[in-house]
Amino acid sequence: MRLDKFICDCTGLTRSQAGKNIRQGLVTVNGEVVKQAARQVLAADSVTLDDQPLQLIGLRYFLLHKPAGYICANDDPEHPTVFTLLDEPLVERLHSVGRLDLDTTGLLLLTDDGQWSHRLTAPKHHVPKTYRVWTADPIPTEAIAQFAAGIMLRNEKDATKPAELVIVAECEALLTIHEGRYHQVKRMFAALGNKVEQLHREQIGGLALPDDLAEGEYRLLTEMELQLLLS
Repeated sequence: MRLDKFICDCTGLTRSQAGKNIRQGLVTVNGEVVKQAARQVLAADSVTLDDQPLQLIGLRYFLLHKPAGYICANDDPEHPTVFTLLDEPLVERLHSVGRLDLDTTGLLLLTDDGQWSHRLTAPKHHVPKTYRVWTADPIPTEAIAQFAAGIMLRNEKDATKPAELVIVAECEALLTIHEGRYHQVKRMFAALGNKVEQLHREQIGGLALPDDLAEGEYRLLTEMELQLLLS
């Protein structure tokens, strides 16, 4: 890899900014100042910029307990984004795996691996997502069969795929869906004449939101958790 590209990949600097630092003699390779941007860098080489060691950042997979009031976008003029909760380098390279609404809380995945996020969100893979739902009105038992049969949403051509509804309390339920239409959970309850007052995502695939991860906290996914998501 070229030295200037290596610096860009490690720091987020532009190619021209990296080249300027190299020409100014601020970059060393294995302890020697190098002023040629085209110098090839090997994996075993030690590179510093302004006396700070550089290391390539590989693909990253984060689990975030999303609080209410944050939007799943890299930039928004009105609301704070979920990425402001992260203390990570090159955070602008990350994206959310699917989205949670501004007022929805719970399990959110963040990554810079586009193929991985596509695998989790592509409709053909049917990765299940489980939400805890609180509604304005009591949830009738017949709603279980209605969700299982599929709900026809407003302005949609096809009914939703069969979903599993478990009624926990009069106005509280767990709902597992296998697709990700726009505002799907809220629209499904609205189609039955009910309103979602609060929504919290508890699980994606085989991965549940850890009990010890507080709202606003995040951490890297473990290898076992990565496997659970794709199993």
